[in-house]
Amino acid sequence: MTNRPDWMTVRPGSTADLLSEVLRGVRLTGALYYRVSTSCPWPPIRVPTGAAITGAFGGRTRNVISYHVVIEGTCWTGIEGDRPVQLRQGDVVVYPRGHAYFLSHDRQPLSAAADAKQLVTLLQRVSAGAVQPSFTFGDGTERTTFVCGFLGCDPRQLDPLLSALPSMLCVRNCADPLAQLVELALAEARTPGAASVRERLSESMFLETVRQYLAGAGELSRLGVRDEVVGRALGLMHEHPESPWTLVSLAESVGASRTVLAERFSKVMGKPPMQYLARWRLQIAARLLTDSTATVSATASAVGYSSEAAFSRAFKRTMGVPPGLWRQNSDRPDT
Repeated sequence: MTNRPDWMTVRPGSTADLLSEVLRGVRLTGALYYRVSTSCPWPPIRVPTGAAITGAFGGRTRNVISYHVVIEGTCWTGIEGDRPVQLRQGDVVVYPRGHAYFLSHDRQPLSAAADAKQLVTLLQRVSAGAVQPSFTFGDGTERTTFVCGFLGCDPRQLDPLLSALPSMLCVRNCADPLAQLVELALAEARTPGAASVRERLSESMFLETVRQYLAGAGELSRLGVRDEVVGRALGLMHEHPESPWTLVSLAESVGASRTVLAERFSKVMGKPPMQYLARWRLQIAARLLTDSTATVSATASAVGYSSEAAFSRAFKRTMGVPPGLWRQNSDRPDT
């Protein structure tokens, strides 16, 4: 394959381009959000695991990512059993791995277990337009208002960089363009129809939240972008995944010894360079099989496999199904 899609191009060593490449790699299967305004004190909200509410999305959804933007007031949130954190106006919290969690007026809420069936029904009704995505409860003067977002995804397609995110991440006092997206989302939440617009906004808010978190919480350093050696290696692997990289050739290209590259890459990324490359190649392959008409053989070549059989074995081992069946399932409408 000589002409690669735009999303396969990134300049080595460019922080902004690498992040853009990574975030474009997130493949979402559906997106919903709604606005809630409630007077204090309000009953705790318990959200079950993402895997328990996949029924609100398409058939390819295997997990659900949640996020919440506080528009007014304060609240507490946290993963069940972990230490909670307080959110204030302008803060955003994301649960990227689908853990069960709570939102509450109190630091330590007491309530019944999360009701997955009830939340699935609500999300289905919002998706179908049966209810408006804006809810108001109580008439008290002290209020908490937040946007609740839910994104269906297939974790097998999540970029290996994003898989290193913590179970819960917070962005304090979100800045533009995320703040602008939130304002637009609030306006859309009060507008009948336009479900597709709301879905795109929900997706955009999530991606911008991750971008601001990575840029502002020191995570870029942990994810390798600010490590000169690791950052260059990541850039090269993202720009030329089809190249016959070895640890030796990659180390030579970034101007480091094999030992230095292997140690620094493993420390920062949590896995060796070649293991990361193998996962990145298969993610690209999954996207090509979904979004293009390239044959399995051409896809294998595009991501650096000289043998279609070896590629098929690696793909099935990681993704759970052979490349052909992956494409077949991607072409099938969600149910």
